Amino acid sequence: MHWLDYVLVFIPLLVVLWIGIKTQRYLTGVSDFLTAGRVAGRYVISVASGEAGLGLISLVALFEMYYTCGFGISFWSKISAPLGLIFALTGFCTYRYRETRAMTMGQFFEMRYNRTFRIFAAILQSISGVINYAIFPAVGARCLIYFLDLPAYITIFGMGFPTFGLAMFFFLSIAVWIVMMGGQITIMVTDCVQGLLSYPMYVVIVGFILYKFSWTNEMAPTLLDTEPGKSFLNPYDVYNLRNFNLFYVMVGIFSSIFNRMAWSGTSGYNAAAATPHEQKIGGLLGTWRSGLSVMMYTLMAIAAFTYMKHINYQPQATKVSKQLTLKTISDIASEDKFNVVRGEISDFIKSGKAAPELQQRVGDKFDLSKPLTGTEDYKEVAKIAIDSVDKAKGLTFNTIYSQMLVPIAVRDMLPIGITGIMCAIMIFLMVSTDTTYMHSWGSIIVQDVVLPFCPNGLRPEVQLKLLRFVIAGVAAFAFLFSLLFAQVDFILMFFAITGAIWLGGAGPVIVFGLYWRRGTAAGAFTSLISGSSIAVGGIVCQQMWVKSIYPFLSNNGLAEPVKEFLWNVSSPFHPLVIWDMTPDKFPINSQEIYFIAMLVSISLYIVISLLTCREKFNMDRMLHRGIYHTEGIALQKTRFNLSKIVGITSQYTTGDKILAWSVFIWSFVYNCVICFALVIIWNLFHSWPNEWWAWYFYINSILLAGVVGLVTTIWFSIGGIKDLIQLFQRLEGRTADTLDDGRVAGHISLADIKLVEKVEHQEMPKK
Repeated sequence: MHWLDYVLVFIPLLVVLWIGIKTQRYLTGVSDFLTAGRVAGRYVISVASGEAGLGLISLVALFEMYYTCGFGISFWSKISAPLGLIFALTGFCTYRYRETRAMTMGQFFEMRYNRTFRIFAAILQSISGVINYAIFPAVGARCLIYFLDLPAYITIFGMGFPTFGLAMFFFLSIAVWIVMMGGQITIMVTDCVQGLLSYPMYVVIVGFILYKFSWTNEMAPTLLDTEPGKSFLNPYDVYNLRNFNLFYVMVGIFSSIFNRMAWSGTSGYNAAAATPHEQKIGGLLGTWRSGLSVMMYTLMAIAAFTYMKHINYQPQATKVSKQLTLKTISDIASEDKFNVVRGEISDFIKSGKAAPELQQRVGDKFDLSKPLTGTEDYKEVAKIAIDSVDKAKGLTFNTIYSQMLVPIAVRDMLPIGITGIMCAIMIFLMVSTDTTYMHSWGSIIVQDVVLPFCPNGLRPEVQLKLLRFVIAGVAAFAFLFSLLFAQVDFILMFFAITGAIWLGGAGPVIVFGLYWRRGTAAGAFTSLISGSSIAVGGIVCQQMWVKSIYPFLSNNGLAEPVKEFLWNVSSPFHPLVIWDMTPDKFPINSQEIYFIAMLVSISLYIVISLLTCREKFNMDRMLHRGIYHTEGIALQKTRFNLSKIVGITSQYTTGDKILAWSVFIWSFVYNCVICFALVIIWNLFHSWPNEWWAWYFYINSILLAGVVGLVTTIWFSIGGIKDLIQLFQRLEGRTADTLDDGRVAGHISLADIKLVEKVEHQEMPKK
């Protein structure tokens, strides 16, 4: 990078770290470390949680998805627009969870079920969450190494160290330091500042891509030039997509309902708002918050696809393909057993002449005596060569190449200055997610596994030290896991299967726990055990398939019967679900395993709860409603009217009502009715040609999204700065409660026991 790029990287990073240092003085107790004192405003919640929720690994995953399937499949995700609207306007789950005043999901579980379930759920949740998070440092560090074109090894004092390990250690150290300083207070403030600094950066990158690439002459023609059944633009021509297809979308929609709030990677934000109403409005603002960020990562993937496929950029695409192949093979196949293969591929790419041994490895798939014409050909040759030594490494090579393709292509196309801006965004996304996730999983381990075994609690200073120690342990585990784990699946698929250890059975426990009085601990236990068992079985099969399971089936004459069985079971769902058994990969993908786990757990939760329920649960007490009300304006029941459709209650100000209606008009009227339902009806009578779909996505995903993004960038920058100032004022003026440390007694938070005893005693004569 140029010196200007380094300036644009380090100055914003130093600003964030300086602000983080300044905020640590507001830490006064456990409640501050876990929930930032519950004083955050709507814009701080929205901006900070959005920055933490995206993350560099999510950006790479979305690059991977959009590069694989384009816009076409995303059209069908609009089916979920009404659900997202309902969730945002009504505060589905988030409002009730904030009413419980629980610091962690485990505290809510003890209030709703019992202490044993809190501990069991926390152990399962921690295992799922920590393993899921453990590849974050690997993907983030590798992305930066490839983007900056750093060498595989760096020599320090005459000793060689892997750059991959050093990069992970460096960025994890920054994240751990931020968390140690002030917990959720420091995390939330630094995430918010990073988000505010990123907004103008998004504008610059989006502007450059639109300036460099022509939609009508380059982007659209490239997206249209795909094989039948795998269209990047026509949503009616995607039937041959295997991983990111309609089934993937439908499972995502199903999961968004039944796993609402189940994932606790950003749990510190779930309880950080000043009131439940602020929490709800913060979520509502999330509809507008994404603005240019969504447009940026979509455009970058499409721009990279154009850069690699369009004839105008063929020389650049060939250069990128060669660089990435060499980089990936030196990264993935660095062991001694690959020395010969690595040398053969390196010589071939650099000189264009293939050794006879390499031609023998490749066989008749490629004639290496002639120049390769396809930009993916160098990758395919390298993969075949690696497969000849170790097939499992070949899968990992393919995965890493796919993940790093967009970052490498983007680096090659960006000019001086904008390269530094992109690097700064990547570091922001990496650090913000690391801090938030480490804090969340470390807090869950301490609060929901350790604390329940301490009936008298821990002294605040001891509890804070323990929290810091465990969070550092989570970082250490992620570092070691990232060094040793060989990823063989898409990032989003890895998220699905590792998340399913918890999410496979957690959804019913939370949703029904907040809304159904008859849910029982027995139903909750059954739900979690069944869901996690299916998910763990899926992980084992995926990891052991190539080396152990398939060879066992083949050697015992079971391969063909099992293949026929799986094909017949999936045949009613073709082409969405195809279980075609091969030696290279487990036939059931991660999203399908996840869906099976959810179906089984929901069914068992309902059945077991109905069989074991003896008495309805007191929801008002848990939610601090009625006589138990403690904070904010009490929620009042109102008559049904038009405003109630969009979630407007007696707590809404005029500005809140305008916001609610704007979200309703944008999300439902425009996106769902006009851009989805009417388009489907039109296509029932007259199918749109591919060129029309190109203009459809240009208008909606680029032109209009750009206008909305510019407006929201200014809007959220002003609102975020104002809310940050108010946050510091509230932190100065609040009074800390030493009992507010996450303990529960008799389904009641320890901090609320005096209130409950008082109001219930006052109500007794009236009964």
